[in-house]
Amino acid sequence: MMHDKLFFNSSKNIVENAKALRQRETEAEKILWKFLRNKNINGFKFRRQHHIKSYIVDFYCSEKMLSIELDGEIHLNKEQIEHDKFRTEILNELGITELRFANTEIIENITLVIDKIKLVLNKK
Repeated sequence: MMHDKLFFNSSKNIVENAKALRQRETEAEKILWKFLRNKNINGFKFRRQHHIKSYIVDFYCSEKMLSIELDGEIHLNKEQIEHDKFRTEILNELGITELRFANTEIIENITLVIDKIKLVLNKK
């Protein structure tokens, strides 16, 4: 069985979907990954397109139980907002803190985004 704090018993299908998503990252994901990879932020390890239960989070630090989601325009439609809210509640129930950033925030002001991530990592 996979480490519970890391994967929370994800299904094989979710694992395969996460692998596929790693091959199709968005521009914002590429930019943020450059900062998160190789323990670049305060020595914390992040994974990208990480599966947790039946969800795939964009980035995840298991040590701090922190997920980071990058939202494109689709996240502005009503159904997606409701889905995201429910998903956040599920992650919170598992003890995971979720940070959300718009893709435009990553592209236009990565320094501010990194500062916000550092702040949360230092508080947890």
